Amino acid sequence: MNNVIRTTIEAMAAVLGGTQSLHTNSYDEAVGLPTVQTARIARTTQLILQEEAHICDVADPWGGSYMMESLTDEIEAKALDIISEVETAGGMTEYINSGMAKLRIEEAATQKQGRIDSGEDVVVGVNKYELDDSEEEEQQVLQIDNTSVRENQISRLVDLKANRDEAAVEDILDRLERSARLEQSTSQGSDSNNLMGLSIEAAKLRCTVGEISNALEVAWGRHVPRSSVVQGAYSASFTSATGSGAGKTIYNKEYEDILDEVKIFEENEGRRPRILVAKMGQDGHDRGAKIIASGFSDLGFDVDVGPLFQTPEEVALQALDSDVHVIGISSQAAGHKTLLPALKKELESRDARHILVVAGGVIPPQDYAFLMKETQSCCAVFGPGTRVTDAARKVLGLIPRGT
Repeated sequence: MNNVIRTTIEAMAAVLGGTQSLHTNSYDEAVGLPTVQTARIARTTQLILQEEAHICDVADPWGGSYMMESLTDEIEAKALDIISEVETAGGMTEYINSGMAKLRIEEAATQKQGRIDSGEDVVVGVNKYELDDSEEEEQQVLQIDNTSVRENQISRLVDLKANRDEAAVEDILDRLERSARLEQSTSQGSDSNNLMGLSIEAAKLRCTVGEISNALEVAWGRHVPRSSVVQGAYSASFTSATGSGAGKTIYNKEYEDILDEVKIFEENEGRRPRILVAKMGQDGHDRGAKIIASGFSDLGFDVDVGPLFQTPEEVALQALDSDVHVIGISSQAAGHKTLLPALKKELESRDARHILVVAGGVIPPQDYAFLMKETQSCCAVFGPGTRVTDAARKVLGLIPRGT
């Protein structure tokens, strides 16, 4: 419920800063898909700010504030530094292709997680003022029958393709591909080869998003983001002099203790603990996975990172090729109840039962028993708010010695 307050503050900040568009998240999105009730609370938050707080009635409420002007100047200076870095790299396209844009975002996210885990940044209810387990109320989340949804969607696609003009579909997709291969610009809306215009026309002819994007992929190839791991960003919060007090000392000792445990593991086993951090299914969010990868790397683990949109079979094969002790599955798209059991079957079919599977991300507590007991498709689940150090210590303890 703390997220209701956080969302209100964030929404106020956005409005007072002059945002042109605002979306407020539901307070339960860290544990599952929003329910009708929680989505309504998020929507009503905006209505209350608009209709009751009247903060939209003034164009610039902070006009003349020295503090706000100072913060604005600070943001501008830092933004210009980033813009300069992008321009030096040859522009935004080159900056993205080099992997630097993604790396900078992941670096900032990892630094933030490090500050939370080290106690430098306070998150109420997560690393300070936590409730005991007995005081926690179980959060009800929206439950989705993935199998039913998939079968229904496939049936709809079959019907759609059976009742559309296939000749017109083939023609527009061919035009889209040919336009993508052109070397001259077609960005003008009046250009008959404008990609957006052709895509809209294709959609009207009932082409699927997959068919439209595939026509472009045939011409351009598929973008493959770099899977490099940020080094040192997580550990910096523990090793820096920032912060003080008993809490900081305890967190720093905990960090050092895990490093020592990893060293002992390496001495006894002849190699460091190795984990594959993987994403399966149509989940295109890998920020959390990259934070885990960076944090575990700074804690002494050897870390492999899989590409987005892997199948269970691909994850199992990569795990075997990399000879990992553990597969860490990051889930954020409600596919864990389907994909984790499928991964278990793939590992069993390849005589790889010795590879442990753990999971983390947006997984409702109600599903933990299904994953760990009913299907036994993983041996630990790390929900939202889990400190990376806690996850690393538990994973290290789960790895059988002599593997």
